[in-house]
Amino acid sequence: MRTLIVAILVAAVTASAACAAADEAGMAAAANGFYAVYKTFRPSDGIPSPADRAKYAPFLSPALEKLLTDAGAAETRFAKANKDSPPLVEGDLFTSMFEGATSIEVGACSGDAGSGHCTVKLEYAQTGSKPTNWIDTVYLVNTEGGWRVDDVAYGGSWAFGNKGRLSETLKQTISFQ
Repeated sequence: MRTLIVAILVAAVTASAACAAADEAGMAAAANGFYAVYKTFRPSDGIPSPADRAKYAPFLSPALEKLLTDAGAAETRFAKANKDSPPLVEGDLFTSMFEGATSIEVGACSGDAGSGHCTVKLEYAQTGSKPTNWIDTVYLVNTEGGWRVDDVAYGGSWAFGNKGRLSETLKQTISFQ
């Protein structure tokens, strides 16, 4: 009887570890897909257009997709009302650095069956200058369609750059009158 209980416990732990590994692999795949699309827009600037958002769509959570759509609508309203003003959001929206990243490496992912996060090592390199390196964190949720990017926490430590989270920046943009 004792052997049976031990065998059941070992099987449960092994199954749990296998599920965790599958979740981590799914998170990493979603994050890598998102950043693969990001790399096609180098340099990234402001709120993505509807056509550009469509390219990101397979990797975005419904909540993040809605925030981007609503922020795009706010940007359009602002541009119509303020013909000679710069856009509400300028520069790279998806990383800490205004200029964006020239190198991206998705690192370790962790979480549970419903949500998780991955560290992302980023670098901005410009000819003749020392590269800038930092780590952002991408947050993911597990949807019916699989793992999707739900938010980005900006990790850059310099004075001028994105701070907080992508979702906060988008909500601030949406609330602008």
